[in-house]
Amino acid sequence: MTATIFIDGEAGTTGLQIRDKLADVSGAKLASLPPEARKDPAAKRKLYGDVDVVILCLPDEAAKEAAHLIHSMGDDAPRVIDASSAHRVAPGWTYGFPELVAGQGEAVAKARKVSNPGCHATGAIALLRPLVDAGLIARDIGVSISSVSGYSGGGKSMIEAYETGRAPAFELYALGLEHKHMPEIQLYSGLAARPIFAPSVGNFRQGMLVSIPLHLDPLPAKPTLSDLRAVFEKHYRGQQHFHVAAAGGPDRIEPESLNGTNDIEIHVFANETRRQALLVAKFDNLGKGASGAAVQNLMLMLGRG
Repeated sequence: MTATIFIDGEAGTTGLQIRDKLADVSGAKLASLPPEARKDPAAKRKLYGDVDVVILCLPDEAAKEAAHLIHSMGDDAPRVIDASSAHRVAPGWTYGFPELVAGQGEAVAKARKVSNPGCHATGAIALLRPLVDAGLIARDIGVSISSVSGYSGGGKSMIEAYETGRAPAFELYALGLEHKHMPEIQLYSGLAARPIFAPSVGNFRQGMLVSIPLHLDPLPAKPTLSDLRAVFEKHYRGQQHFHVAAAGGPDRIEPESLNGTNDIEIHVFANETRRQALLVAKFDNLGKGASGAAVQNLMLMLGRG
């Protein structure tokens, strides 16, 4: 059965990649609006009524307006995936992280409204939630998260700066500690204490490393490297896109080798003598961190996941 999909914001980075990923998907028909009608509420409402799923690739305020329009359509409303940060912690929206907990994929498949996770949040939650659920990290523990993405993950102004050669080789940002991914990181990681989050961008287009250092002895179970790895292996067993790296890996890691995929690697580095560990999630910030996740959620919603 053919499903008709409208990517609202198809000219942006995420929208273009979603369109490319769906080009060869059998049974997925893409609808579109001419450029002059893309901000016309009446034209949008008409098209919304003709499609099965709308994927919002819009700035937050525009995404809220589009979601309100869809809500006003009642029984005629299409299903929706919002790739912005507007609804990630909003009531009535299902968080589009199928590997979050048991049953989350089924919840996405049944949902009318799905919020796509943020790229930084994807890595942070992937590292924290299994350990919190297993009791290896206390909910009230203070956690620090570092994340570096290609410049495509830094927003419109940073993308323009890097593409025009005006940006530095590396840049820390959101130094007021109020990054827009923080609410979803705290909520879906299961932490009661608000983490410290330090995002950054590097002088490469895409790819991502999210890292979390841990002192092991203050943790409730005083875990070993093997304990940490065992939790991740159990949590992500059978998940197509998650891979837990073998112990004893290299002493350095780069961010780009998973580009173009929807895969995510979980690495656990540890110094047992010092009782310290470093958790790292590696993935494509435009793949599992954006367009790839949206397409994965779409396939679940269409019964093809």
